Amino acid sequence: MSEKSEPLTRTYNVPLGVVYEAPPYRRAKKAIIIIREFTTRHMKAKQVSVDTKVNEVLWARGIKHPPRRIRLEMERDEDGIVTVKLPPEPDRA
Repeated sequence: MSEKSEPLTRTYNVPLGVVYEAPPYRRAKKAIIIIREFTTRHMKAKQVSVDTKVNEVLWARGIKHPPRRIRLEMERDEDGIVTVKLPPEPDRA
């Protein structure tokens, strides 16, 4: 028996400072693990899917220097699957 959950969209600033406690050659990989754990905890997700653009931002400065925080938009569908992506850019007029 599967339980349906209501769709939900939230935007979070995810702190990634803990990543710098990991060895330098594992920090970007650790950042992905932290994002998945954060998403599971805050969105009550059954499954987490991370967009490739989020991955590109984490790896942009190399494996040793991921960002210390990242702003993410998380969408949960009815089946409990959460998609993590970058929020849309604000319009600056």
